[in-house]
Amino acid sequence: MDQRTELSEFLRSRRARLRPEDVGLPDTTTRRRVPGLRREELAQLAGVSTAYYTRLEQGHGENVSTAVLDAIARVLRLTPAERDHLGRLTKPARRRPGRAAARVQRVRPELQQLLDAMEGVPAYVLGRRLDIIAWNRLGTALLGDFAAMPPEQRNMAWHLFLDPGARELYLDWEGKASDVVGMLRLDAGRDPDDPRLASLIGELSVKSEEFRRLWAAHGIQDKGHGTKRLHHAVVGRLSLQYETLRPADADQVLVTYHAEPGSTSAESLRLLASWAATEFQARAAEETAGSAAEQAR
Repeated sequence: MDQRTELSEFLRSRRARLRPEDVGLPDTTTRRRVPGLRREELAQLAGVSTAYYTRLEQGHGENVSTAVLDAIARVLRLTPAERDHLGRLTKPARRRPGRAAARVQRVRPELQQLLDAMEGVPAYVLGRRLDIIAWNRLGTALLGDFAAMPPEQRNMAWHLFLDPGARELYLDWEGKASDVVGMLRLDAGRDPDDPRLASLIGELSVKSEEFRRLWAAHGIQDKGHGTKRLHHAVVGRLSLQYETLRPADADQVLVTYHAEPGSTSAESLRLLASWAATEFQARAAEETAGSAAEQAR
């Protein structure tokens, strides 16, 4: 990912989403050829020269100060995640290309034990580039059988845009898709030299028109908490709260789902857990029988 191009396109996209009246300027929209603030208006509000800001928007952010970035972020009304992203684009961390990508992503045994102990809570762990690197039984029952997926498809963005079942699962698919693309771009800003991330973005761009549209919007979204409405093939509709927890491993997050106590979704989640346990036992019995038959040959 070219940092200068990313910086230029990100600033332009943030500038285009603001109207003059949003920042206290007279509404002269009818005389504007393009939407959003003009460069000179943004520069004036941020307290820098138009030439200085123009150079920054052209991708030259090597020597920009933190104070100037803060001023520009204030005028553009950047979220904390967007401000952090802007800082990484102007002052990328020095690292060897592909160094992070070369590391095998694993969860600590203790974290996997925690996942397995959360029998009534669907949960999974996301690593770099939104790879799904660990999960528990109820997590796969709710979202999909991760263990049965090829490793290259075991990724939240791949699942959302290229797995047809995702559109049926997430009732607000568009909102989920926007969030996931924003999180993926945040990861791209953290490690722009990751070849596997570049390959993933390339595949999604070729195969999904929706991904191309959302990627071009340069949205930024950090992982957080909220409500997800799902339609599960076995138990029907669920309204679940999700939480994102950060273990000691800085490049991993634990995502959990739970239902409001006493709600119909809580009862549906219990039914799903029972169904998952039955399916697990049946599968284990089939594997045992198959192994015994193989040994008897």
